[in-house]
Amino acid sequence: MRKIAALVGFFTLTPLLLIFSLSLLLNISSSKKGEVLGESTQGIAYAALPPADTTIQNIIEEEDSKVEIVRQFFAKYSSSLEPYSADIVAAARRYDIDFRLLPAIAMQESTLCKKEIANSHNCWGWGIYGGKVIKFNNYPEAIETITKTLSTKYRDKGLVTPFEIVTLYNPRNTNNWAENVTHIMEELK
Repeated sequence: MRKIAALVGFFTLTPLLLIFSLSLLLNISSSKKGEVLGESTQGIAYAALPPADTTIQNIIEEEDSKVEIVRQFFAKYSSSLEPYSADIVAAARRYDIDFRLLPAIAMQESTLCKKEIANSHNCWGWGIYGGKVIKFNNYPEAIETITKTLSTKYRDKGLVTPFEIVTLYNPRNTNNWAENVTHIMEELK
């Protein structure tokens, strides 16, 4: 007997609940626009309203992405050059050379400063041959000097790729210098 009463109650109350829900939904959807929870919003400006364009845009400046590429490369190899990533990219832009060249040469010449001559701030093997060693006061000075010289004494003479640069930079081309620098530059894409 209980089962029959529950069944009759279910079939009686369910249609009533559905009719009530539909009428409430129709009432809410036909309410005036500009009302929120029954209160008028006309004449109120909301600062947090989203723009009419519903697309989301992320704009990353090209220079920022280059700095991040270099920074991540230095971080990957735990290089002491990591804090100078922006300096390298800025100098490359200033002197119109590929931003990947200095990090690639530093990797080839000193494993990103891990094998540099003590207190030289010279991770690029710049002017180091025989008993001669060029030392810099700090990394920014080295970055500026080397980048400027690569621009004026190499790029301006048409020496742009590692295979062209090697003819002056490392004329003996030991350890496949140009091939290695090119490979490292590809890693920095």
